[in-house]
Amino acid sequence: MNHTTRAGVRTGARFIVPPRFIGVTVVLFAAFFFVADGGYGQSNSESGMAERHAQHLRHGINLSEWFAQVYDSKGYTKEHFEAWTTAQDIALIKAMGFDHVRLSVNPQPMFRRGQADRIPEEYLGYLDRAVQMIMDRGLAVVLDVHPESDFKQKLVTEDSFVEQFADYWRALARHYSTTNPEFVSFEILNEPEFKDRYRWEGVQSKLAVAIREGAPQHTIIVAGAYWSSENELLFFDPLRDSNIIYNFHFYDPHIFTHQGATWSTNYVHYLKEVPYPSTPENVQAAAALVPDAVNRLAAIHYGLDRWNAARIDGEIGQVAAWAKRWNVPVTCNEFGVYRKAANPQDRAAWISDVRTTLEKYGMGWTMWDYSGGFGVVTKQEGHPAVADAVTVKALGLKMPAAPQ
Repeated sequence: MNHTTRAGVRTGARFIVPPRFIGVTVVLFAAFFFVADGGYGQSNSESGMAERHAQHLRHGINLSEWFAQVYDSKGYTKEHFEAWTTAQDIALIKAMGFDHVRLSVNPQPMFRRGQADRIPEEYLGYLDRAVQMIMDRGLAVVLDVHPESDFKQKLVTEDSFVEQFADYWRALARHYSTTNPEFVSFEILNEPEFKDRYRWEGVQSKLAVAIREGAPQHTIIVAGAYWSSENELLFFDPLRDSNIIYNFHFYDPHIFTHQGATWSTNYVHYLKEVPYPSTPENVQAAAALVPDAVNRLAAIHYGLDRWNAARIDGEIGQVAAWAKRWNVPVTCNEFGVYRKAANPQDRAAWISDVRTTLEKYGMGWTMWDYSGGFGVVTKQEGHPAVADAVTVKALGLKMPAAPQ
């Protein structure tokens, strides 16, 4: 969407908008209304809700591959929902010392185009049981709407799809509006894929208004335009809604955190045992694994950049300064290192440096993830999950007592 194009002509007291820009104008007007006029303004009693809620989001874990990222043969079925994450898993999360979970929810299995506000009761029932199981252990829960990329691309290009997504969010928020607002929050969209920051600001504002209509008391969690990265959050002007928490994801440098991954930048699948902290000397063996000279240079640059605790502090410190400037709460809802090819001790060192830096600046955090490729536990089908002691220690948490 090209925002440099002239979108209308002022004539007397009226502003005439060409038809092709009406959808964009509606979205951007929503942004203006919500940012400039406070949207559905909050009462004084709600002014501290985001800060109070943030106190329940200090150290959390992402629950993936349960209601989102489901790629096994069972799919989004009753059998999968009841078996993938159990009450035993939630008890283990509590025993390790986590205070909240971020529950990834793919809207696509319950999204009816043209009637998105009519969420299937059967699917909601599975989700309700999951949320209740989490809360029964005294854990807060972030409902993280976490669709596949094709869904997010429709939000980038189709104004009508934005309206339908707003219908969906209004209905979902209304459904959970009777839960305790200090323990349940709504994350608008995981890792938006908007290269146009202005478009995303308008879309996100419209969605925030819809959520606020459905659940006037609950905290909303928002992010920057492209992959929820920290630099995108720095661009963002906060919404004038006092009950919002701002979030970012931190995986820098990707060459270390995603080494061995097959879905990221292609050359990283060659890499293994990339060191952290990095120096020009210690990256040479890993760099030699990359056959292409240009991509090999990226590994060499990682060494020259000398990634260490001070470098991580410099990155996250910029977010802390942004939060201080605007006086808003900020959390890091994802950070982690893919386990497959990383040296366990170097992986733990990076996790520890990120975690302690976030805590230094008073930011809550949510590690990615519980039992997936970045997991804090290992889990095989039919067997209880086993906490990884090295990762638990890096998170500053405690190993649970062995079952009696």
